[in-house]
Amino acid sequence: MDIKTVVITGSTRGLGYEMARRFREEGANVVINGVNQSRLVEAVEKLRGISGNGSVAGIACDVSTVAGIKELLDFAINEFGAVDIWINNAGVNQPMKAIWELTEEEIDAVLSIDLKGAIHGSRLAMLQMEKQPQGGYIYNVEGYGSNDAMMLGLNIYGTSKRAVTHFTQAFAKELDERNSKVKVGRLSPGMMFTDFMVQSLGGKEMIELSERTKRIYSILGDAPDVVADFMVSKMLSNTKNNVKIEWLTTGKVIRKILKGRKSKPDAQMEKILH
Repeated sequence: MDIKTVVITGSTRGLGYEMARRFREEGANVVINGVNQSRLVEAVEKLRGISGNGSVAGIACDVSTVAGIKELLDFAINEFGAVDIWINNAGVNQPMKAIWELTEEEIDAVLSIDLKGAIHGSRLAMLQMEKQPQGGYIYNVEGYGSNDAMMLGLNIYGTSKRAVTHFTQAFAKELDERNSKVKVGRLSPGMMFTDFMVQSLGGKEMIELSERTKRIYSILGDAPDVVADFMVSKMLSNTKNNVKIEWLTTGKVIRKILKGRKSKPDAQMEKILH
């Protein structure tokens, strides 16, 4: 039986963890990553509690740096011999400030993790996959700004995600031009009920959401496990380069708005807000 090995950055909680859970249920070897050692250990133990084929391993390292990405990649190869799917999922939100109010350190933190992490993660994963007979698949996670949306308090984050979209499409084009056996695509998860909503810079600061923003989330948001199940199913069946796997499509947005499914935040959202 062919067991795939999947590496997911930033996967001790939220969408990253839920994708790891789903890949685990599908019988894959899963390598998770985070910077918090205790949270990493807890996540690994939970994933190992899921019955099925494949194994679980995890390492605490900083994938905003090339050294950290190399550490994760080397760890995965030492554990399982190859990487079939690499997902650049790690990311942080920005403080809810105007561009000119952000410090150099805050801007650098967002761009280093959300943009440079995806660039170097894709580059290093591709070089490894080129050595493998089966090649491999790389996925980068889009976010607010990927579709050119703009809003006060999200525009450096949006800049990073718009750049991730351009980068991934350009990377896919270069792979096609060299007839590479490696393929790259984008994951567009939409809005989810996770700590990301209310935490900036990986939890260093809290974000106070406006009532309007809460209302938007309550209508358009989804639980990360639901989104992850969809994303993993699509990744496992994908054979194409430059694919976009999108959860919150325009059609879904319209249906959710017309349905007006909630008048106030639901239990999952309330838990995060408090």
